[in-house]
This record gives sequence, C-alpha cells and structure tokens, in this order.
Amino acid sequence: MNRADDKSSMIEVQNLRKRFGSYTALDGVSFQVKPGEIYSYLGPNGAGKTTTIRILTGLARRDSGKVRLNGCSIDDNPLEYKTNFGLVPQHTNLDVDLSVEENLVIHGRLYGMSGREISARIDELLKEMELGNKRKITVKKLSGGQKRRLLIARALLHHPKILFLDEPSVGLDPAIRRSLWGVIKKIKGDGATVFLTTHYIEEAEFLADRVAFLDAGRIVADARPADLMAEIGTWAIDILQLNRIQSFYFRTRQEANQWAASQESEFTLRRVSLEDAFLAKTGKKVE
Repeated sequence: MNRADDKSSMIEVQNLRKRFGSYTALDGVSFQVKPGEIYSYLGPNGAGKTTTIRILTGLARRDSGKVRLNGCSIDDNPLEYKTNFGLVPQHTNLDVDLSVEENLVIHGRLYGMSGREISARIDELLKEMELGNKRKITVKKLSGGQKRRLLIARALLHHPKILFLDEPSVGLDPAIRRSLWGVIKKIKGDGATVFLTTHYIEEAEFLADRVAFLDAGRIVADARPADLMAEIGTWAIDILQLNRIQSFYFRTRQEANQWAASQESEFTLRRVSLEDAFLAKTGKKVE
C-alpha cells in the first residue's frame, strides 16, 4: 500500500474482505482509482457493490484489508478521512419536511463550514443543479429527479475530492437519467474523482473512464470500457435459437455479414456493448 502522503491514487483498496455469517460478500477485492477518474463498479445483485461503498464511506466495518482515500486511512484519522468524500446513497435520505436550503445548511454545519461559506456554496450548487427556484420549497414537493440532484448538491457542498454515487439514477425515467449523466460529467470536469455503482450498464459505458466487473465478491475485470469490449469484438449478431437469443461476435462488419449470409434465421447486427463484455466475463446480467 502506498504511503499516506502518496496521492497517485485517490482511492486505494487492498485485499478487502467482508463476511456476513457464512456468506462472503467481498473476497479479497483490490483496486485503485486515480485522481479525476470516473470509476464504475458493476455487478449483479448480491455481488458486493453496496457492501464495498459502505465500507469505503465508513458505514460498515471490513473484516480485513486496507482502504485509503486521498492517502488517508479511516483507522488513523476518521474525521479527516470523512472530509475527503461526499456520498449520494441509493435511497433518498433527505429530511422531506425541511426545505431544500435547510437540508443543505445542516450538512454544511456538520462539516464545520461558516455561514457565509455555506450560503455561497448553496447559491453555486443550486444553480448548477437547476434547483435555484426550489430553494425555499420543502423536499417532499420535489420530483424524483430533483431529489436526486439535491442529494448530489448536498454531497458536493463541502468541496470533497471524491464523490461516491450508489445507483444515482435508479428509478428515474430515461430523459432525467441522461440529464443526470451531464451533471456527473461536469463534476468530473471540475476535478472530482467519482466512484459509481449502477444497474444501468449503458450508464457505465457512457460515463466511466474505467470499469470493474464484480462477481461473487471478486473483481473479474478492471479496464477501460473500450478495451473490455474490444476483447470480444466490434460487431455482434443476435439470433433467436431454441427460444433463446444467441450472440456471436466479430472483429469487422465484413466478417459479420459473411457469417450472417450463411444463416437462415432472422438476425440483428449491432455494435458490441459493455453488456456483452460483462456477460462474457461473468455469464450474468447486471440486475
């Protein structure tokens, strides 16, 4: 593990293990996330995604292994460790009876920010999240997409270097989800490191600089999305065989067309996706 003052990685995880009784949630997970990266953590339900994010944010204890954020260990200095990140949880945990502004003020005070700093930061973030006209509105009157944007604003209020996004677009309609992608890209552009778990594999394909595939508590792949897709090909043909969709992969469109010409069944020709790469590595779908 790197020294505490080594900032070559913003997130460092080494041999992380966690069990719940006889169930092994994490079985020796190791990875590093560089400053300014969007790192997506993909896996089926029960793979260990939320367990990992809970350990990294201090909400759960690990059984063994080492974790550092921005060179800081939670074992050495828990308060400093927690100032390094903001967390957008999978489920909304805002106080719905308070206003948008009141939710943000409370968060700022918890992080020791001055009143002037809180006010200025709220102005900035509400404008960025397109919530400027919702400042005095109670949270229960916001739409699902607006609540998600408020969660992100709250997580960014204290200027964290790392943003943890646990299923940030779950339950949102496609248009709002894609709008949120633009917000996440801007956060990266502003210099933050983003750790993203998601059920929407196209979300990871569009957003992530690197992707980890998690299966049964272990990382089975960790690379750029383009490299993971290139491992299996560039073009895919889907054919219905024996009541199942079978996919076949090819390096060039010409190879795909030549193969398809010999088939009698109807087929669909398309580009290889990150979902194809995930299925090839795990044999499972992200759910």
